[in-house]
Amino acid sequence: MSTMVVPDKSNPDSKKVQVENMFDSIAPKYDVLNHTLSLNIDKIWRRKVARIVSKTKPDTVLDVATGTCDLAIVTARKAHPQSVCGIDLSEEMLNVGRQKVQKASLSDIITVQKGDAENLPFGDNTFDAITVAFGVRNFENLEAGLREMLRVLKPGGSCVVLEFTMPTAFPVKQLYNFYFRHILPLIGRLVSSHKSAYTYLPESVKAFPQRADFVRIMEQCGYSNARFRSLSLGIAAIYVANK
Repeated sequence: MSTMVVPDKSNPDSKKVQVENMFDSIAPKYDVLNHTLSLNIDKIWRRKVARIVSKTKPDTVLDVATGTCDLAIVTARKAHPQSVCGIDLSEEMLNVGRQKVQKASLSDIITVQKGDAENLPFGDNTFDAITVAFGVRNFENLEAGLREMLRVLKPGGSCVVLEFTMPTAFPVKQLYNFYFRHILPLIGRLVSSHKSAYTYLPESVKAFPQRADFVRIMEQCGYSNARFRSLSLGIAAIYVANK
């Protein structure tokens, strides 16, 4: 089980409440910060996820922790499902996402709703594929969230997770640690009104089980054929598993 990391250690609220409030606060500037701080590499990673999903030719896709719907939109365009449902704790992030979906003329394919990944409001065996981009770190109970996603996934369906990882090779590890711990939080604090949001990010990544460890947890939660692929010199990874 991963170490519990919360946005604000002095706040008595649960991680779930803190994460919801944090993303509500940074929602208006989230996309600009996200793409700027990642040098737009996150867009490339999402396209890779969408290509993996497209190979399964899904009719129904659930995008967990959909945020502002970036992954839902690229999945709709590349995988051509009949429907994509995005779910997220943050209503403010979803409001931004709804505007983007409408602008992309995908409102007939993509729907979004507020919801909890650890208590999904769907029946068993509902979706052909499930995606999560940079969201599993924010689960209050990682195993509960993974089991819920497995429950609503159809037999034979695929779960594709995109998440940050800590690089291990010199000098990428050293440069990444410096950027992640000093540059990113500074820029985040200057642009965002939430002082702890971009301090929480590196702390949560460091504490999160990565690569083979996360694969092992997926298997323990009931997934089969779990595997991972490292991206961009080890600063992210795509995990794929089946039901």
